[in-house]
Amino acid sequence: MSELDASAVDRFRRRLEEVKSYGEVWEIVKDSVAASLGKRRGGMMLFLDDLPIQLGAYHSVGTNNIVLNRVLVEIVEATVQSKLVVNALVYNLLLHEYLHALGEYSELDVRRLVYEVARKCFGEEHVVCDIAKKSPWALLKDVPLEVVRARKRVMEIVKNFEKTDRYVI
Repeated sequence: MSELDASAVDRFRRRLEEVKSYGEVWEIVKDSVAASLGKRRGGMMLFLDDLPIQLGAYHSVGTNNIVLNRVLVEIVEATVQSKLVVNALVYNLLLHEYLHALGEYSELDVRRLVYEVARKCFGEEHVVCDIAKKSPWALLKDVPLEVVRARKRVMEIVKNFEKTDRYVI
């Protein structure tokens, strides 16, 4: 698909700056993939869990579930003082798993597509594109991750994650 015009890029940027929930980030993920790759899938669910710090999120093939690493997000929230950076991290992690849910299974291909979608929808100089290029863990370069010992909490489902007008099993 072709490049987006400047007004579309500005709209994606503004939306990401203003989000207040995982569901709002998710809508941006779906819209950006539709705009840049022409693909869309509905009926997804999001769970938050305390995963090993090396794992940002995962999607199990054949399910409509994405599990996001709650500890990773909390560490970034505590170490960077920018809500936009946290939103950009969550966007990148959800985008990566959404591409898997759309049938892209190669990690190399998915990483390339994450960067492509980020560049087309947010522009090369935006923090979303920077995280896509460097990796989410670049945000933690000054955090001694070997000492992170989070206690395991119960996995939680994110309510109202995806807006849907029909019942999905």
